[in-house]
Amino acid sequence: EVQLVESGGGAVQAGESLRLTCTCSGFTRATIDMSWVRQAPGKGPEWIGTIDIRGITKYYLESVKGRFTISQDDTKNLVYLQMDSLTPEDTALYFCSRGAPQNVSGSTYYPHRSYWGQGTQVTVSS
Repeated sequence: EVQLVESGGGAVQAGESLRLTCTCSGFTRATIDMSWVRQAPGKGPEWIGTIDIRGITKYYLESVKGRFTISQDDTKNLVYLQMDSLTPEDTALYFCSRGAPQNVSGSTYYPHRSYWGQGTQVTVSS
């Protein structure tokens, strides 16, 4: 059974750091691009970035560039999201997802919600 389980969320103060972990099972992480996405209450999903099968990362969200880092440990089938200099605007439910946003003929297609894990909550207070 394919499963993604996020962990590492919590409540922190602005300026602090967290590292989220996505534990992948039922498939080999190294064969699939993996992404992180977040969703704040009342808002739509924001795609943070992707790490592809070559280990190359791409970040979509301008507000996290330079602060968030995606990495992997393929020996353990894990994907990480290191988040530094957190702000209250980073408060959201964070998910990892199989797959990555795809641009096809000018339109972007996103991995379906069924490809995501159950999420881990990150709350940043000022």
